[in-house]
Amino acid sequence: MMKQQKENQAKLQVGQTFPLTIKRLGINGEGVGYFKRQVVFVPGALPGEEVVVEATKVHPKFSEGKIKKIRKKSEHRVKPPCPIYELCGGCQLQHLDYRQQLNEKRDIVVQAFERYGKTPIDKLNIKDTIGMDNPWNYRNKSQFQVGLDKQKVIAGLYGLNSHKLIDIADCMIQHPATSKVTQTVKMILQDLKISIYNERTRKGLVRTIVTRVGVQSGEVQVVLITAQKEIPRKQLLIEEISKRLPEVKSIIQNINGQKTSLIFGDESIHLHGNEVIQETLGDLSFELSARAFFQLNPEQTVKLYDEVKKAAQLTGKEKIFDAYCGVGTIGLWLADGAAEIRGIEIIPEAIEDARKNAKKHGFQNATYAVGKAEKLLPKWVNEGWRPDVIVVDPPRTGCDDQFLQTVLKVKPKKMVYVSCNPSTLAKDIQVLSKLYRVEYVQPVDMFPHTAHVEAVAKLVLK
Repeated sequence: MMKQQKENQAKLQVGQTFPLTIKRLGINGEGVGYFKRQVVFVPGALPGEEVVVEATKVHPKFSEGKIKKIRKKSEHRVKPPCPIYELCGGCQLQHLDYRQQLNEKRDIVVQAFERYGKTPIDKLNIKDTIGMDNPWNYRNKSQFQVGLDKQKVIAGLYGLNSHKLIDIADCMIQHPATSKVTQTVKMILQDLKISIYNERTRKGLVRTIVTRVGVQSGEVQVVLITAQKEIPRKQLLIEEISKRLPEVKSIIQNINGQKTSLIFGDESIHLHGNEVIQETLGDLSFELSARAFFQLNPEQTVKLYDEVKKAAQLTGKEKIFDAYCGVGTIGLWLADGAAEIRGIEIIPEAIEDARKNAKKHGFQNATYAVGKAEKLLPKWVNEGWRPDVIVVDPPRTGCDDQFLQTVLKVKPKKMVYVSCNPSTLAKDIQVLSKLYRVEYVQPVDMFPHTAHVEAVAKLVLK
């Protein structure tokens, strides 16, 4: 009996192979199974599969492994269409049929509420994930690192868990315009023999090519991130880009000489064309500067914002408080159905853009302020301004705890929570559940073939 217990507690060893049944997908798209009651994460494995796994890392609370053999295959497993899928790591779910990806993404939201919430799952209305009709070529922006491979200029992403730059000629989830422009700029850098930055020696000039397309306007912006200010043959470079790529309406240089994983440095120089490109979402138009945040999948953004509108159920009389408002996109989407909108954001440039956007669209009822929601909202309430609806779209870390406490004090009738991280959504809703009931949660697939899932939760005062 003792021997049996000891065996049960025996820890896995790195290199050990063992059979595993995959129960579900984890938050990063990996397969999750249990070996001797310990959780094991296996990238590339799918729910329902029986696999032979080799342990690659063993931690006290969990282990990681790689597939040695699939004994029983999932009926939803497909051949990834991308030739560099295994190397790149930019997508995590191309080996899973798209319809099933949507089911698994709903399940990731369900798991988060099971883990962090106290409301029984059968009492929560978690809807089916809203997907894309054509789940390819949707990303409107790429940020590809530049490097040299045997004197040839390459651009792409660093491989999964490695520091090897993978040259990406045609990414299947990028909008074709971004791929074409990046490829051509790469060739121009090669032709003009403009030096390429070397991360190890920290010598050379061009570090990153950032390309963004206005999907509706067809306009493209190129940002060249350089280690120094001076660009040799700069005029020639600009002329070649303009000549070979007439769709490029804006060329910007950004200087980042730091040893850092951040893409952008502080200084930007406008080299050619316009400073911004145009993009529209529904009836709204936006000017995108090099640093402006904008949703990466405009087609699904419209679906997401329509879900926010549906959840807010506006009658034209409501005062809306838009916390974490960014450049004001969600608020403006709701503005024609509300009496007044007030938005808050800690980034001053975003607030400047939000004010410009509101003015351009003729919305008199939108006010924006720089600051923290938990400081400004109580001040406004004291002045007699009380919101009927609060909309939040926080970063991955979720809402600030002080802000959640403020919501519980202010008690708006409705709260619409837009989330890009189901775990923090479930944790925050648990705090709010003192006073709020979750009417439903609507998952939306903003990034097909990756493990990301967004969700809109409608909360109503009990």
